[in-house]
Amino acid sequence: MDYLQRYAGKKILITGGLGFIGSNLARRLVDLGAQVTVVDSLIPDYGGNFFNIAGYEDRLRINIADVRDPYSMRVLVKGQDILFNLAGQVSHLDSMTDPFTDLDINARSQLSILEACRLENPEIRIVYAGTRQQYGKPRYLPLDEEHIQAPTDVNGVNKMAGEWFHMVYHTAYGLHTTSLRLTNTYGPRQLIRHNRQGFIGWFVRLAIEGKTIQLYGDGQQLRDLTYVDDVVDAFLRVGVSDIAGGQVFNLGGQKPISLLALAELIVQLASRGRVELIPWPEERKKIDIGNVYSSYARIQTALGWSPTTPLEQGLRRMIAYYTEHFEYYV
Repeated sequence: MDYLQRYAGKKILITGGLGFIGSNLARRLVDLGAQVTVVDSLIPDYGGNFFNIAGYEDRLRINIADVRDPYSMRVLVKGQDILFNLAGQVSHLDSMTDPFTDLDINARSQLSILEACRLENPEIRIVYAGTRQQYGKPRYLPLDEEHIQAPTDVNGVNKMAGEWFHMVYHTAYGLHTTSLRLTNTYGPRQLIRHNRQGFIGWFVRLAIEGKTIQLYGDGQQLRDLTYVDDVVDAFLRVGVSDIAGGQVFNLGGQKPISLLALAELIVQLASRGRVELIPWPEERKKIDIGNVYSSYARIQTALGWSPTTPLEQGLRRMIAYYTEHFEYYV
């Protein structure tokens, strides 16, 4: 495909590059012939893991740095063609218990990154990882990019601010910035050490361990899921697109599924574990957003992207991966 061939020889910087999506993206880019530098702070509990680039250690550059350090970022962005900006604090619960750290990483540090690009490399292309959490509780479904943004937690507010900084630097300074609003991404190399960074990895871990997956209420909340390879493909399409500058695109899954049906499918595929329904904890109920799933019509029309990995196939791959490499993730 033409857009994939354009990565040969490109100099690529990935913030959060030892994390879940960042490492999968880095591996793909190396295979496409790009010169890849991954940046990660390796903050405990945030998902950075050297095993995520196992077999690729000698084929890319690794820089252990914090995106909150403006001096490091100014050095790192020099000479790069594309920046995939995936560094972030993604736990919604952690953002409520430690809001200032979330503010630093998801909002203030984004300004540091953008300023570094403006001052040192204004020709760079930047693709930002936003989130459908920015929308908050849906007023209609599926969510499209015109839906009002009304986040229900601190993480959503700061991710929205981070996205808008990227848009402002496009309009004010001409930086080529794009935001992808991700939905629930799943697949190999996802953090499963705890349950504060998304439910899918945690469900898979519990099933592999033969434990009980607990769901709140009746488990009928609908979600859409996107396999990580499909998410990587969206980043790759945007990274070399001339028409993506200043644009915001939703990603989405093939069709929504209830949490109960998802948990039962994971247990079935793992051949272990069980599912149990329990009452809502108060702290979770306060930030729950009910049914939510996104429309990806805009990016499909503009760039030809759509999710292609069937849910059962993606979950089989994910379960097989953690069954084989469980020790490196717990």
